[in-house]
Amino acid sequence: MDSILPIIIITVLSYLAGSIPSAVIISKLFYGFDIREKGSGNMGSTNAFRILGWKWGVIVQVADVLKGLFAVLVIAKIFDVNYNFGSSYFENQTIIMIIAGVCAVIGHIYSLFVGFKGGKGINTTAGMLLGIAPIEVGIALGIFLIAVMLSGYISLGSILAAVSLPSSLLFRYNIFGVNIPGYHILIYFISALALLLVFAHRSNIKRLIKGTENRFNKLRLIKLKSGKQDN
Repeated sequence: MDSILPIIIITVLSYLAGSIPSAVIISKLFYGFDIREKGSGNMGSTNAFRILGWKWGVIVQVADVLKGLFAVLVIAKIFDVNYNFGSSYFENQTIIMIIAGVCAVIGHIYSLFVGFKGGKGINTTAGMLLGIAPIEVGIALGIFLIAVMLSGYISLGSILAAVSLPSSLLFRYNIFGVNIPGYHILIYFISALALLLVFAHRSNIKRLIKGTENRFNKLRLIKLKSGKQDN
């Protein structure tokens, strides 16, 4: 099949792009240490904000988002091939973009360059979906911001944002009747991706349940009244 080799190349290139350890490179280059040896031991932007400061945290976050966006909008389109997955043209194009994006996310979570120990994948997923389903990304971003402003937990906001991705897609198409090209492909892939992201946050979920998760009180802009005082 003519499209097999291009798909393999796109898969490999996307994984390698996603594997670029932005936070590790910056921490070693400018601070002389591996960021995975400090804080939460993660190379995501949350730990970068905590250890390297907000300026480098923003740079790491943008870099991680761009990895997913680059895989979807550039790597997925480097070959002029009529992919045939037994679906319509648009859905075939959607499938190859999703394959590229998912590989980039997997690359971030299981980075080849740092012993297959990477980040949680939220930012790279946001970049991927920004190129495929921008409305869902906007909804997820809103939920993330509200959750963080209410709780101060980045991880909780990330988990809720991940869950909202397939949920908003499902509601828009089935409840509100919005025509979403490629929906029948997107809903399966985005659901699987959301499960992967929640799984990647399993240690955070345990800490949230135990009440030991790190909280960014400076980001907690809306404090609801309760009978209990914060520690």
